[in-house]
Amino acid sequence: MALVTTTEMFKKALNADYAVGAFNVNNMEIIQGIVEAAQEENAPLILQVSAGARKYAKPAYLKHLVLAAIEESGLDIALHLDHGADFDICKKCVDDGFTSVMIDGSQYPFEENLKLTKEVVDYAHAHGVVVEAELGKLAGVEDDVKVDSRSATFTVPEEAAEFVERTGVDSLAVAIGTSHGAYKFKGTPYLDFERLQEIHKLIPDTPLVLHGASTVIPEFVDLCNKFGGEIPGAQGVPEDMIKTAARYGVCKVNIDTDLRLAMTASVRQFLVENPAEFDPRKYLGPARDAIKGMVTHKIRDVLGATNKR
Repeated sequence: MALVTTTEMFKKALNADYAVGAFNVNNMEIIQGIVEAAQEENAPLILQVSAGARKYAKPAYLKHLVLAAIEESGLDIALHLDHGADFDICKKCVDDGFTSVMIDGSQYPFEENLKLTKEVVDYAHAHGVVVEAELGKLAGVEDDVKVDSRSATFTVPEEAAEFVERTGVDSLAVAIGTSHGAYKFKGTPYLDFERLQEIHKLIPDTPLVLHGASTVIPEFVDLCNKFGGEIPGAQGVPEDMIKTAARYGVCKVNIDTDLRLAMTASVRQFLVENPAEFDPRKYLGPARDAIKGMVTHKIRDVLGATNKR
């Protein structure tokens, strides 16, 4: 039981028709719910921290909560920085003991993204830390990531191959039609699996990552809408599409929005039904259980990662 890199996790998952769940964490209850689910499902686990989570919970608190989870559960867990915006934040996380960092230079031109990524790879690898990068740009909103649909661009397979060769990056997040947040597809949901297959064909040994992959579970959207402000037009990636992506080199699937919806739906329902209650443990306990149930479903029914530790 230790903090580990994603190297062995991805080696097992590559071409094995399942993916490792990478779940965003912000507080103790979220971490506990996720870890309990992974422990019971005997599944590999990545806990990831966004820029927003670092600002909210403070890096030291999050890291020690993850260390406590490892001690309590006996699991090996990868601690990952999600969407690092620059070299400095990646360096800080490497120095703070993260085992994996993402440098997101997708907003820059190809050569600038490549140069920034190579700088992070060189530093991280020298310290035994693995690196994820992104090529192509996903639409949507999540913490500090804000990209309108007009600015989104799909990953070009040939550029992906060149990018991986020149940077030495360990995994690559690709844009094939997913989007951050509880967004609404215009028309029928569509992921470009032909593009994904071509990328995987050109870089077969590189684990691919799917961002914006929450399925936006209707049950939680309905509860949020029933017991509070409406979440209009919320729609995510159909679960069968996530399963298909795992067959074409996708080893890591990011999940954040569904965690937020599960927790928010539970808290809203409890407080509406128990308006006189003011003990946080009374509403955060059920919220933790909702997180656990949702993550169990993801691991078992969507990612196919049960008993893949």
